[in-house]
Amino acid sequence: MKGKRPTREDVAREAGTSVAVVTYSLNNGPRPVAPKTKERVLAAVKKLGYQPNRAARVLASGKSNVYGLVLPNITNPFIAEIAHAFQARVMARGKTIMLGDSADDPTRERELLKLMISHQVDGVVYMGTVENLALDLFEDSDIPVVVLTYADSDFRCPSVRIDETQAVYALTRHLVLHGYKKIAMLTGPKGMKNSFVRAKGWCQAMNSDLESENISWRAYSRAAGYSWLKTAYEAGTIPDAVVTGNERQAIGVLAACADINLKVPQDLALVALNGSSSSGFTTPSLTSIRQPWGEMADCAFSILSSPELSKLTRATMSGFDLVIGSSCGCDHTQTNDRRLIASWSTPSSETLDSAAGLS
Repeated sequence: MKGKRPTREDVAREAGTSVAVVTYSLNNGPRPVAPKTKERVLAAVKKLGYQPNRAARVLASGKSNVYGLVLPNITNPFIAEIAHAFQARVMARGKTIMLGDSADDPTRERELLKLMISHQVDGVVYMGTVENLALDLFEDSDIPVVVLTYADSDFRCPSVRIDETQAVYALTRHLVLHGYKKIAMLTGPKGMKNSFVRAKGWCQAMNSDLESENISWRAYSRAAGYSWLKTAYEAGTIPDAVVTGNERQAIGVLAACADINLKVPQDLALVALNGSSSSGFTTPSLTSIRQPWGEMADCAFSILSSPELSKLTRATMSGFDLVIGSSCGCDHTQTNDRRLIASWSTPSSETLDSAAGLS
């Protein structure tokens, strides 16, 4: 039979102090404790193996030290890397993260958010399955929320994101500088606002408009990229180059090219928004826009931990990197190491000018 779990009273007895002083020592307040006394308390905690009751600590401090993170689908490497970056930043702060994978289901997403609110997390970082976010759930709550990427959060709550129009402009401009003439845009479905946000970047670089026949509106999926390329091949309308709205579409395009023996970039150059480390190990390596998720996580948690910043209803724009692989046609010697391309990260987006090194 297991022995009785040590209590706060046992710690106080071992340290030769009161229960109140033990509480103040473990919660860092609300009253100060002399350093030597706190050392005795912590030594007693370690000796006895005392584990503070989490629920009691939440009631006493008003803080759970837990943050919620809701993401659309962590089977997507791009989304998984977001989760990885945020987990690391939370643990570095001595906190815990509650991860919710909505599996691209808006109903499940709402349930996850309700669960996190009921657990009184200290804040929520939220990337929605759809752009009409479930921010109504936070109207009767004092839990702060920060939205990732483009959605309908502007003027409702803070968000942290890159300028996707400028990112796609940088990708398209890179292809223009290569000398490609017929450059297509494969963006998301017309029912999503960010499909237009991304397509506008292509329009700016190509001096065109959203009605262009060179813009295709498809799902943000591998299957959509695959079928788009196969359809273009059968119709004899393969462009010189294509910009995809995300990495998954690009991987689908690469797979279709392999199946019909088109060479990338010789027969079709390819670049993608929102690449992940997977971009370094595609064949060929994929030129893509990368987001500095570590830095963006720091920004999000700074907002969540500040009562003033968490009340702002605007977007904080981060910089981004254009990471050069081989799929665009670049003949380079500095970044052809697949491991380097895969592990590319941004030390500080403030040093970037949208797409560093393009000019």
